[in-house]
Amino acid sequence: QVQLVESGGGLVQPGGSLRLSCAASGFTFSRHAMNWYRQAPGKERELVARITSGGGSTNYADSVKGRFTISRDNAKNTVYLQMNSLKPEDTAVYYCNTVISPIGYWGQGTQVTVSS
Repeated sequence: QVQLVESGGGLVQPGGSLRLSCAASGFTFSRHAMNWYRQAPGKERELVARITSGGGSTNYADSVKGRFTISRDNAKNTVYLQMNSLKPEDTAVYYCNTVISPIGYWGQGTQVTVSS
């Protein structure tokens, strides 16, 4: 079955960096676009970044452009989110997602807290 397992979250000071990883299994990873979403307390889940199956195209939410970078290693079935210049408003649970039509699959999420 499809499994997405996020890791790499934690507590970081404003201006710091974190790298999230999402290990995928149970499907042909290299054939599917991958997404990172986040959900802050009291807010709706929002799309943060997206990468195409081959990694040749990426898209970002305006709020993270220039600070976050999504990448993937199809040999390792893993997608990454490098987060730099973190701000308190980046605090959220971050989720890995893929759609194998018509079903969307989610990981369990990893908590990112940006605070001094």
